[in-house]
Amino acid sequence: MDNQQEIFPLVNEDGRVTGSATRGECHNGSKLLHPVVHLHVFNQAGDIYLQKRPAWKDIQPGRWDTAVGGHIDYGETPDKALQREVREELGITDFTSEFIAKYVFESARERELVYVFRCTYDGPICPSAEELDGGRFWPMDEIRAAIGHDILTPNFESEFRRFFNACLEGLNTESAAKNKLKE
Repeated sequence: MDNQQEIFPLVNEDGRVTGSATRGECHNGSKLLHPVVHLHVFNQAGDIYLQKRPAWKDIQPGRWDTAVGGHIDYGETPDKALQREVREELGITDFTSEFIAKYVFESARERELVYVFRCTYDGPICPSAEELDGGRFWPMDEIRAAIGHDILTPNFESEFRRFFNACLEGLNTESAAKNKLKE
């Protein structure tokens, strides 16, 4: 079970800390803006690694989500939080990430300032049995088929379309070309 008393920093949309609140306060519909990091992990083949959220999670239990996602601790930088979360969730310590963007995500229960990163990685991945319900690489056609069917988290779907839609568009172009050859 997530620690509802864990202290999160509250931030403005520029990322400056304005206060603090508990996880429970941030996730109860208050819309208190708190920072998180996300890492999208691609392999050389262009597939993307997704983690499965455990059934006990307070947000989106049982759904497939961004490879790494976690809250930034009070006093921690996004880069340090990313290193910590990647190590804790996937057991990866040697990777090079690329910063993609920072944006505000809002759902019915929460509001997050999301720092989005990506990397290409083909080494060993050891998903945390305590934090995740496993994970695996998904080919782009499988991602496309899962979007909109309550398999993936809405946050992942939105973020993936926003920052990596070219991956899906390339698939659509490739599929169209293959179908044209069959005619």
